[in-house]
Amino acid sequence: MDKGNTTTGFILLGLFNHTRAHLFLFIGVLTVAFNSVVGNALLLLLIHQDPRLHTPMYFLLSQLSLMDMMLVSTIVPQMAAGYLMGKKFISTTGCGFQIFFFLTLEGGECFLLAAMSYDRYVAICHPLRYPVLMSWQLCLRLTLGSWFLGAADGAMQAAATLSFQFCKGNEIDHFFCEAPVLLRLACGNTSAFEFVMYICCVLMLLIPFSLILTSYGLILAAVLRMRSTEARKKAFATCSSHLAVVGLFYGAATFSYMRPASSSINEVLHIPQSIPSTSNAG
Repeated sequence: MDKGNTTTGFILLGLFNHTRAHLFLFIGVLTVAFNSVVGNALLLLLIHQDPRLHTPMYFLLSQLSLMDMMLVSTIVPQMAAGYLMGKKFISTTGCGFQIFFFLTLEGGECFLLAAMSYDRYVAICHPLRYPVLMSWQLCLRLTLGSWFLGAADGAMQAAATLSFQFCKGNEIDHFFCEAPVLLRLACGNTSAFEFVMYICCVLMLLIPFSLILTSYGLILAAVLRMRSTEARKKAFATCSSHLAVVGLFYGAATFSYMRPASSSINEVLHIPQSIPSTSNAG
């Protein structure tokens, strides 16, 4: 078997087969993706056009919408082309860019949600000091920091993944290039990198989530001290939409990434193989 990294690209086997049931699911996915892109685009346009929405809170929301649009555009077009036109081939460079943008946007959203929770904390707990504690300068720093941390994680993992030699074929049993799935085709022992990648994903989720929990813990304490029922309702209404987004995002991300990706990680952690493991490839 060839030990060299001679592949010029990969074949994405995709998610759907050409059956009636899978066609229905495919149309459903495209509908959700289209609605997501259109909805986020309209939200961006509204925030840009309405001067009343030119506040740090809505600026952070616009960045979240931009990340969502880019995330959908990174994955869905390639998947749709593979299913409809049979173009399942993706070049090594294209695969690397897909890994980079996916991790950049996922990681960026994690930290951006944490920044938004801080914004809600300041607005509810320190409303009179909001212009000082949540200035435009700080808002821009939080936004740029979210993009930078996500991009650093994406660049590191994309470069490290493609540095391996692939000698186990070029077919990826997935609908887009994802580092854990791509490593299945790599030659040699990848357990050390898989372990680092697993720890990195956990930290990228836990650090922002800890900040979100802290912010909402302080918000809850402040709300419970409020004497007015109307003030409590207004505070909960202000935070409810953000909490819903956090729950959906972190619920899916935790299920997908905060588990060991393969038995090789168990070897690094010295977990006996006889112990039943519920871990799947992330």
